[in-house]
Amino acid sequence: MEHTLRDFRKDGVGQQVRPLSRVGMYVPGRAAVYPSTVLMIAIPAMVAGVEELVMATPALPDGSVSPLKLVAAHIAGVSRVFRAGGVQGIAALAYGTESIPRVDKICGPGNVFVTEAKKRVYGMVGLDGVFGPSETVVIADGGADAKLVAADLLAGAEHDELATAILISTSDELVSKVLGDLQSQVAGLGRQEVARASMEARGGVAVVDDLDQALELANEFAPEHLCLHVDKPEQLVKKVRNAGAVFVGAESAESIGDYTVGPSHVMPTGGSARFASPLGVQDFLKATSVVALDDKALAKLGPAAVAIARAEGFEGHARAIERRLERRR
Repeated sequence: MEHTLRDFRKDGVGQQVRPLSRVGMYVPGRAAVYPSTVLMIAIPAMVAGVEELVMATPALPDGSVSPLKLVAAHIAGVSRVFRAGGVQGIAALAYGTESIPRVDKICGPGNVFVTEAKKRVYGMVGLDGVFGPSETVVIADGGADAKLVAADLLAGAEHDELATAILISTSDELVSKVLGDLQSQVAGLGRQEVARASMEARGGVAVVDDLDQALELANEFAPEHLCLHVDKPEQLVKKVRNAGAVFVGAESAESIGDYTVGPSHVMPTGGSARFASPLGVQDFLKATSVVALDDKALAKLGPAAVAIARAEGFEGHARAIERRLERRR
């Protein structure tokens, strides 16, 4: 597949945009299995036209790979799956082994060791980003449904003991109701111990004067997920500067973004939403600049290039251009 941003044959300059040849997916999970992560990485890669997609993932205690992951990999067009977890899985994808091919880019989240390994191999391969624990911030006004607010906070907290779930509200009364609902709802979760540990260690509540102040705090935090449980939420979206994804209104459940809405759930964390974006088709494409000048374009651009080259002290650069200009006389 070839994507052309500009017709360089017409303009003299442009870009050729092509998909990456081989991408390595890292899909974590032993205690919790994530077939959704397989789909969220593989599908945009396939849409981009990546030629080969391989997956590294930790094996279960019996040495097998979860059937859920294998089915997702088959559906999404993954070529090969390797039982290689943690640091060694990242290293194998970055450098290659006798059985695991070296890839051009590694995509996917993982624990702190996987994250550190990705940092170490950057430059040898490309990365989608450096991901930390999941983050959910809920902005809620006094008219919000406390039960739905609590449900979204718990959905964020049950990811991981290190996950962050924070409520920012303009209403003390709403906060009191949410805290009560958190206690009742957490008891029914299969991962309630994880959710409790997350809420106790990294959960938080902030009561603010108005929604503008709430957005100021949220933009400063730059969360992975931002949920707007407010009246006329569409008006608040315009004020969101930093977030991986915004869930607009009470019906837009944060957790549905992990599965079926469409955009990838591989999103920036740790404040990196200030400068980074969710994983998408563009992450599997690379551009090559193309220069194809004719005599007319050379005459127009050459003299200025000569002057700049000499100003920088590169006489060879200047002469290489001048020789072409002289041929036209």
